[in-house]
Amino acid sequence: MMSCLIERLASGGGTAVLRVCGRIRAQHVNVIKELIERERGEVALDLTEVTLIDRNAVTVLAITERKGVELRNCPAFLREWISSEQQRMAGETPHRASDAIPNVEDL
Repeated sequence: MMSCLIERLASGGGTAVLRVCGRIRAQHVNVIKELIERERGEVALDLTEVTLIDRNAVTVLAITERKGVELRNCPAFLREWISSEQQRMAGETPHRASDAIPNVEDL
């Protein structure tokens, strides 16, 4: 059973990329936050290899994205869950998600 693995990829264009692999659980959230805070400048999380995630971690990713951290290669199941969480936090109804929260690329 694979746990969470986080590795720093070579940053291109001034953005530090942290690739998160495996299962993200509540105990991994503080490590992810610390790694983001250590970086100077822009940070992106590459979520291509995330296979499982708990609710607390989704909430942290939703907040992290709203604070300007790009979530790259987000699996569809995770993107939907993060969007729903952002809507919940913003007090929006789910059917208005595309209008309520802009994508990072639109900022």
